[in-house]
Amino acid sequence: MSEIEIIKIIASILALMVAIIGHEIMHGYIAYKYGDPTAKLAGRLSINPLVHIDPVGTILVPAILYITNAPFLFGWAKPVPVNMDIVIKNGGYKAAIAVALAGVTYNLLLAVFFATILPLFSQPTDLLSAFLVLFVVQSILINVILAVFNLWPIPPLDGSQVVYYIAKSLRWDKVVELYEKIYPYGMLILMIILFIPGLSNILFAPAEWILNIILP
Repeated sequence: MSEIEIIKIIASILALMVAIIGHEIMHGYIAYKYGDPTAKLAGRLSINPLVHIDPVGTILVPAILYITNAPFLFGWAKPVPVNMDIVIKNGGYKAAIAVALAGVTYNLLLAVFFATILPLFSQPTDLLSAFLVLFVVQSILINVILAVFNLWPIPPLDGSQVVYYIAKSLRWDKVVELYEKIYPYGMLILMIILFIPGLSNILFAPAEWILNIILP
């Protein structure tokens, strides 16, 4: 394995960790702002990666994507515990939606930030500058993909939480009932979608649109 390949792996792992850990911390942080101390008391507002590692989302899925030479790398951290009853009591369903969208907002803002500074690292001259370029590029790609992925309306992803609480606020009872019924099977549905050739590419298409907007 060449030096540049090793650097790319390290840069990709670091970019992924920053993206997924920050994503989860933001859920807990916004919930905390609405009076829910659950994540804070559980030590999940920490930047320590060990408390956020999910065996499937942080290790298995990224490893499979890398081994199979997938065109992108993504994953997820262990969900931060949130007591939505407290959040809704203090801020209503809008607060619940804000908590659900906190991680996606973080990822999109981070992607825009790295896209803005990318021109500063466009001409690497040594291994360190090459690492910085790869880290910035991977950060843009991973954060955009993670944001799009989490907006899918499939439990337990953030998009499903947004739809669920919008439905609750508008009293769309049948939508609420549907989500409550399929929630236990959400991860299975998600795994099937991710590994059906072609289907996940269609659902990830918005990532390409976003990248075309934020990148020169």
